[in-house]
Amino acid sequence: MGAPRALGSFGAWDYLVFAGMLLVSAAIGVYYAYAGGGQQTSKDFLMGGRRMTAVPVALSLTASFMSAVTVLGTPAEVYRFGAIFSIFAITYFLMVVLCAEVFLPVFYKLGITSTYEYLELRFNRSIRLCGTVLFMVQTILYTGIVIYAPALALNQVTGFDRWGAVVATGVVCTFYCTLGGLKAVVWTDVFQVGIMLAGFASVIIQAVVIQGGIETILNDAYNGGRLNFWNFNPNPLQRHTFWTIIIGGTFMWTSIYGVNQSQVQRYSACKSRFQAKLSLYVNLLGLWAILTCSVLCGLALYSRYHDCDPWTAKKVSAEDQLMPYLVLDILQDYPGVPGLFVACVYSGTLSTVSSSINALAAVTVEDLIKPHFRSLSERSLSWISQGMSVLYGVLCIAMAALASMMGALLQAALSIFGMIGGPLLGLFSLGILVPFANSVGAFVGLLAGFVMSLWIGIGAQLYPPLPERTMPLHLATYGCNSTYNATDVTTATEMPFSTGTFQIHNVERTPLMNNWYSVSYLYFSTVGTVTTFFVGMLFSLSTGGRKQNLDPRVLLTKEDFLSNFDIFKKKDHVVSYKSHLVEDGGTDNPAFNHVELNFTDQSGKVRGTRL
Repeated sequence: MGAPRALGSFGAWDYLVFAGMLLVSAAIGVYYAYAGGGQQTSKDFLMGGRRMTAVPVALSLTASFMSAVTVLGTPAEVYRFGAIFSIFAITYFLMVVLCAEVFLPVFYKLGITSTYEYLELRFNRSIRLCGTVLFMVQTILYTGIVIYAPALALNQVTGFDRWGAVVATGVVCTFYCTLGGLKAVVWTDVFQVGIMLAGFASVIIQAVVIQGGIETILNDAYNGGRLNFWNFNPNPLQRHTFWTIIIGGTFMWTSIYGVNQSQVQRYSACKSRFQAKLSLYVNLLGLWAILTCSVLCGLALYSRYHDCDPWTAKKVSAEDQLMPYLVLDILQDYPGVPGLFVACVYSGTLSTVSSSINALAAVTVEDLIKPHFRSLSERSLSWISQGMSVLYGVLCIAMAALASMMGALLQAALSIFGMIGGPLLGLFSLGILVPFANSVGAFVGLLAGFVMSLWIGIGAQLYPPLPERTMPLHLATYGCNSTYNATDVTTATEMPFSTGTFQIHNVERTPLMNNWYSVSYLYFSTVGTVTTFFVGMLFSLSTGGRKQNLDPRVLLTKEDFLSNFDIFKKKDHVVSYKSHLVEDGGTDNPAFNHVELNFTDQSGKVRGTRL
């Protein structure tokens, strides 16, 4: 590769492009603060008036969990461990089918704002509070990583001001969340998905041009062992194999999409159940597009640096700085384009943080404030929701300061989701799928799942798996003609994605460390879900779970599946379906009707929407 080029730094155009992205995002917030009469009620603010359609919601779902961690972490993951990461495409498909066919029908027919309202309807108030608190802890922790991670990586490679970026991101996010509510969050997400794809495209196109075509990139990847798609080793201790990604990944992503407030809140905001399901399936295309871009960027990274690894040669200090390093390397002659990539990274951050802030405001108002202050008017609740958005915005910026002590990115973020998301997924699955599950079983199951998740998760952070488990691939520096005079250094003994701050070094490895703590991080979620589910079932059976009377709406029923085919039937029953006055613009969403579900009039007949 010859002598290393002197990498440029950011110019005025780059800052201008980045500022433009922030300004457009803020402007969308201002627009939705006043459009259509503004945010009159807490329903308007938190659920977009439940009148959203499938495509913007789908893009918003995609943007929410394709954060800066994805933009910086996934290409570095592919560069370091190979393209087996692309097997997540199958995982995404399985996850979307599970969410659309198991969780969405139940949440949607109940018309709830907070996912955790379901836990009170199905079990009791204490279980609901447990779910709410776990979600809040998980989200605030994760959001801290999401804000801080890109700021650090970009700062060290480009000189982009770290804390300036953290505060700017946090402030703009809080601004448009507070002013525009869910509608602003969804439409800024749509804009930000566009920016993310444009940023990825600029890197991929330029890399293909510079490397002499896509064939060169694929040949280099093949020769370097990066096209390792098919590893069918069933050993759960191997970090990424076909089975860990399909089984562990499906559990982890279902805990994110199926029962996480940030996501459920979006598809529950759709105006009909058909639109809600459609949003999940369209979102699958978005997930696939971003996964493809990330993997191609990772292969381009390897093709560019296969003979001179910047990480081994100490040109970057962490793996997540490789993408910004590549961008400055290949795009420095194009004013504003490196700025577009930074806008792409921060679009990932903004979309995730805004979802988190809006979701945290929703669960606080619905789960903690409304039950205790029933006399509050809708206007007051709308103001409180906005106040909560500001509070959580500030809290997330504070968490970013804490995240600065948390080591490397991708695995830390995903481990948090696994450790907390797994038991929650088990709890909701128990409620929806097991008719005899009761509150005692649910509580004991949740506790057992959480203890198991924390045990395995914290153990893995303290005593990271050995390299033969993580299988990092060969990196070389024989092509570097720099003062760092090392020849063909391989770094197969180092584990860049472990969270180094918490590691305990120089300790004799025990069988517990080499087996239990070395389980692939993708199985953390599976352990939590399965433990919660089966312990919950056993305790429910032994504490009289069969004797309870349940509202059938809180369970997944055969009718929920058969209703998928309603779209093909003639709609003769439309008149009787809406026997109440529809004052809200004709939405089919039961939660937004001004008439309560199934209320009884003086004659004792049940009217309203029958579900």
